[in-house]
Amino acid sequence: MSTIAFIGLGIMGSPMAVHLQQAGHAVVGFNRTPEKTGPLVEAGGTAASSIAEAVADADVVAVMVPDSPDVVDVLTGADGVFAGAGPGTLIIDFSTIRPDVTAELAEQAREKGLRLLDAPVSGGEAGAKNAALSIMVGGSAEDFAAARPVLDVVGRTVVHVGPSGSGQTVKAANQLMVAGNIALLAEAIVFLEAYGVDTSAAVEVLGGGLAGSAVLNQKAQKMLDRSFEPGFRIELHHKDLGILTSAAREAGVVAPVGALVAQLMASAKASGDAGLDHSGLFSTIERLSGRTS
Repeated sequence: MSTIAFIGLGIMGSPMAVHLQQAGHAVVGFNRTPEKTGPLVEAGGTAASSIAEAVADADVVAVMVPDSPDVVDVLTGADGVFAGAGPGTLIIDFSTIRPDVTAELAEQAREKGLRLLDAPVSGGEAGAKNAALSIMVGGSAEDFAAARPVLDVVGRTVVHVGPSGSGQTVKAANQLMVAGNIALLAEAIVFLEAYGVDTSAAVEVLGGGLAGSAVLNQKAQKMLDRSFEPGFRIELHHKDLGILTSAAREAGVVAPVGALVAQLMASAKASGDAGLDHSGLFSTIERLSGRTS
């Protein structure tokens, strides 16, 4: 069992840290909002007052923060992980950030005698709470093997997808597919409601055919209920689609559906829905159809 510093105890990070503590690891958590360390402390973990304190004696450092600048700050800041972690420390970045930023940070880590894996996750709040996340990991095979005792606690599908940055690239593709599915599901429900169809029955039968998906299973009822408490916020999916469209342009590939959904997500954010679950994109589709709940 390891001593794990866990930086970032939000919707995703908090249950992940708790699972690791319950699995027998000694978890020291840090969050900019101190009260969010509560669940970890209740599970037997420890709250740190700074990143430096959290990582001082850690074998593994886990990071789960919102965006590329946040990861850069956590790792390279004056009192950050690179400054405070001991030689050979394994850093697992569960955040979703730009692949090029990850690759650059991994090189900086190597120069400091540290090991960095990019390990973004999919599955949302439910996946984090149920320890059922899909984790796509970039980095060396040796470091991936060393991280498996940590990754297997919080993930159900854990796959090494290539060198540094590969995990973030696969996550960008994941976010493209999820956003496209959410947008189409929203369009389908607005369409069905316009014709007075029993939408609950329609969703049931659609789920049993080729239209069935994890998105339909997890998000259709939220749309039917107009209940968009955040499991994964629109503002974060907006950020992720920006990563996707930028990376696609740099690679010289087209993502026309991705570009369209990115604009829809941008509209949702601009309309005041940034804090809603990404299934709240339904409200944008409703408004575009001239319909309101």
